[in-house]
Amino acid sequence: MKVTTVGIDLAKNVFQVHGVDQHGKTVLRKQIKRAQVAIFFANLPTCLIGMEACGSAHFWARKLHGLGHEVKLMAPQFVKPYVKTNKNDATDAEAICEAVTRPNMRFVPIKNVDQQTVLALHRARQGFVKARTAQSDQIRGLLAEFGIVVPQGLANVSAKVPDLIEDATIELPMPSDCSFNACLII
Repeated sequence: MKVTTVGIDLAKNVFQVHGVDQHGKTVLRKQIKRAQVAIFFANLPTCLIGMEACGSAHFWARKLHGLGHEVKLMAPQFVKPYVKTNKNDATDAEAICEAVTRPNMRFVPIKNVDQQTVLALHRARQGFVKARTAQSDQIRGLLAEFGIVVPQGLANVSAKVPDLIEDATIELPMPSDCSFNACLII
């Protein structure tokens, strides 16, 4: 009854684990709370562990690899064909367990902490740029509603909007509770 291969369906709080022996017979089906995952796998003999490459997968891959296990990550779309019945955590863990043993499976390299840090910074910056662009486009759209056309591009908005606000010849509405001009500055 030695577990040789394990599939883990990652979650926020409760993980589903499915394990098989060297003959492919199911010997382990279990739900494990997040706080117990490291303890459970520290007490399990070294084995092959498969996970979908999703949120927290790289963290758990590093953690389980540090406990001596061989860990492989797979893109979820490559695991999906191995789901045998209705989708739930238990069948997902079973599908992951089966998929990780396939010889033609493509695996995702496990990222180290430095790689994840750089990717997180890039993703955060990308979000800020997207929000800034959306805000710029919104300002241009609002001004267009009042007949003021500002060319596309953040540089045009940054350069021209302050001058438009200061220009006394341009009539922008002034609601009593909020200055339209003040809203453009924010």
